[in-house]
Amino acid sequence: MIFAIEEINKQSALLPNITLGYRILNSCASPTNTLRAALTLASGAEEMKSTSPCPPAVSALIAESGSSQSLAVAGTLGPFQVPIVSYFSTCACLSDRAKYPTFFRTIPSDYFQAKALAALVKRFGWQWIGTIQSDNDYGRNGILAFTEEVRKLGVCIAFVGTILRTYTMDKILDVVEMIKQSTVKVILAFVPEGDFYPLMKEVVKQNITGIQWIASEAWITAARPSTPEIYRAFGGALGFVVQKMAIPNLKPFLTGISPHVDPSAAFVKNFWEVMVGCQPALPGEHTGSKATNEMCTGNETLLYSQHVFFDVTQLRVSYNVYKAVYAIAHALHELVFCQLAGKPGGKPMMPCLNVSEIQPKQVTDHLQRVYFRNQFGDDVFFNENGDPPASYDIINWQLRDGHVQHVTVGHFASAANGDYKLSIQEEEIMWRIGEMVPTSVCSNICPVGTRKAQIKGKPSCCFDCIPCADGTIANSTGAADCTQCPQDFWSSERKDTCIPKTVEFLTYYEPLGIAITVVSLLGAFLSVATLVVFIQHRETPVIKASNAELSCFLLFSLFLCFLCPLTFIGRPTVWTCMLRHTAFGLTFALCISCVLGKTIVVVMAFKATFPGNQVAGKFGPAQQRIIVCSCTFIQILICILWLKLNPPFPDMVFRYSNKKIVLECNTGSEAAFYAVLGYIGLLAIICLVLAFLARKLPDNFNEAKFITFSMLIFCAVWITFIPAYVSSPGKFTVAVETFAILSSAFGLFICIFAPKCYIILIKPEKNTKKHVMAKNLNKKILV
Repeated sequence: MIFAIEEINKQSALLPNITLGYRILNSCASPTNTLRAALTLASGAEEMKSTSPCPPAVSALIAESGSSQSLAVAGTLGPFQVPIVSYFSTCACLSDRAKYPTFFRTIPSDYFQAKALAALVKRFGWQWIGTIQSDNDYGRNGILAFTEEVRKLGVCIAFVGTILRTYTMDKILDVVEMIKQSTVKVILAFVPEGDFYPLMKEVVKQNITGIQWIASEAWITAARPSTPEIYRAFGGALGFVVQKMAIPNLKPFLTGISPHVDPSAAFVKNFWEVMVGCQPALPGEHTGSKATNEMCTGNETLLYSQHVFFDVTQLRVSYNVYKAVYAIAHALHELVFCQLAGKPGGKPMMPCLNVSEIQPKQVTDHLQRVYFRNQFGDDVFFNENGDPPASYDIINWQLRDGHVQHVTVGHFASAANGDYKLSIQEEEIMWRIGEMVPTSVCSNICPVGTRKAQIKGKPSCCFDCIPCADGTIANSTGAADCTQCPQDFWSSERKDTCIPKTVEFLTYYEPLGIAITVVSLLGAFLSVATLVVFIQHRETPVIKASNAELSCFLLFSLFLCFLCPLTFIGRPTVWTCMLRHTAFGLTFALCISCVLGKTIVVVMAFKATFPGNQVAGKFGPAQQRIIVCSCTFIQILICILWLKLNPPFPDMVFRYSNKKIVLECNTGSEAAFYAVLGYIGLLAIICLVLAFLARKLPDNFNEAKFITFSMLIFCAVWITFIPAYVSSPGKFTVAVETFAILSSAFGLFICIFAPKCYIILIKPEKNTKKHVMAKNLNKKILV
């Protein structure tokens, strides 16, 4: 600060013919002492030396380093409009213009540091972090701002430890135990170096290693902890600091300090004793008996000192002080000369305001509008909250040649629109944990095929991984929910992708389809073969007695019935679905109509045995054809209405299994389907009743008995079909229906035609009119 003031006083472009003065009081890092010193400076109550050319009024304060101290000063002096410019107070709370209208600073607010720290956490994917704060405004507000930022990124805070330099060892040990018990691998310490150092020593003492430390700007470049001993636990620490700057003319100023040049200069005597190690012999002073250092010879110099104090190439906080002094100077210049400093002009600058008339409020107003570029190319200005633009270097603790060095490995800068740019040279970072980027998670990321399940009572970063339910998938890691597969897809075994469901329908290539095809063709072949036998033996008594024409019609209809199951095999289409149900209904209606005709013929023949009965003579071939056609025509009408109003259609059924789709023919109209079955059943019942009535005809060849047996089989098959049809899943529904068709067709074929074929082919001697018409003598005797 002294260097910057003297540099300004020597310039002709900035505050020409005006000399800046200063008064310095020590705050001892205490808010109480800071407030006392600030009130002393602002009131001008301290007695001034008579040789001082400066008036007692103070234009501005450069204070303080700690946020708590600055809060005390800004809150007290704000109502009096005294401007305060801080060089190291970063608490975001100080940006509140309503509370602290005269507070400015040359270091970015913790609001930006919190964003920078959050960006660092995001960059390396850390999701489970511990935090340590100092028990003051700086620590509490810093952690609060950081927590708000990282929660937007889904990061969880495992714990918040609180420390302070005045805390007892028990409280420090509580924080150490908190660290040891936690599973975190990354910890942020938002603490001033003085408050953090006792905890650092205890962490080293208990050999707590394997933690990646993140530092706030308050301790990442501090000298005291930057030792090989502390490095054992804190090596590889990362943190943000304001950008460094070299001030070339500062080193000659520092090395030129000597008590022999100006014995009254502030701090010079104490400074000399620390740096040189001897007590200067000044005129008029008596050393006394309590001198701790030997007396200087007068030949000592600082020009060749290698002390770190004289390294001005990496100034950070000191550069903020330098900018603060220049900002005040520029504000005063604009206030006094009513123009910007360094503005070209032919005439010498003339004051437009007397220095004695300057009021603190005016300095505050001009500080808010200050904007200049200094000799290092750095733009100095304040935003509406009194904050400078945010720009940080990323520092990494590294051990080189036995010394801890603060290596710059990246940069962070914010923009006016709220965006930021983070650049890191990861290959330059020396990590605490191994050679790779450390990971810090409460729960490992859920693999594909699983979803997060929050653990009750724990932060959102702590979760269990639950496998996705059947039919749902998670095709990315860390999924919060499983995604439902489309209806015609199903989840794979790993639950990471949806795979098409297996399509199921009765095919010709599977055993069940082959069996139905073989049996169906066998029945059709037997029908044709029987038809050929009947045609060849149409003149024989057995054929004539069984009504050859109706028998041929019946065999033809059975042939169609046997072929009908073939339409139930294969992939369902619109045409096959309509064909299979209507073909089944029509062929069986024709079949039962023929059986009904044969039954009526038998009954009429029985009635003809009674004297004077002329009914049999009226029921000839024409009437028989009418019966068959009319009964079949009714079924044709039912089928036409079915196909017209709500025809069968191919349908995909998902209810039978989650992993497959059953292709089947939907009946369209259940009422129509059961109407077709019901009509066939009605014809069968009529046949059964009529045949039952004629079962005791006295002929050896009593066809009514065989019709009765065939109808009993037919009715039994279709009565059992209905519950089996309803309860069978998938393609077995089709199998049940084809079984019912084939069973009932074979029942009719065997019961009606097998006895006739037996006589014609095996017992031709019985194929005579005498045998066919012979009466059962045993029955006559019984009667």
